[in-house]
Amino acid sequence: QVQLVESGGGLVQPGGSLRLSCATSGAIFRLYHMGWYRQAPGKQRELVARLTPGNNTNYADSVKGRFSISRDNAKNTVYLQMNSLKPEDTAVYYCNAVHVMIRSQSYWGQGTQVTVSS
Repeated sequence: QVQLVESGGGLVQPGGSLRLSCATSGAIFRLYHMGWYRQAPGKQRELVARLTPGNNTNYADSVKGRFSISRDNAKNTVYLQMNSLKPEDTAVYYCNAVHVMIRSQSYWGQGTQVTVSS
């Protein structure tokens, strides 16, 4: 069982920055794809950024050049650095871990609210 705990959300003005953290329950990065998703009110959950065990990344077009996903192996933590935030980035952000071979082994955090507003 993998446990994920997000933190770092909050209220920020347009153009501002936030860094989200996802603390994992162990050293899982060699076996799991790590991802950040978001869900805005009335919309479907969407992938924001993904990080593979090989350190490859991919991003949603809407956040390319503004968001960056990274990890700290020593701290078992994944980060999402969000810069130049826009009101349309407002959503609940979720951390996800999916086993590289067994896709049914997918875990979610509880989510953290990000609100971009003046």
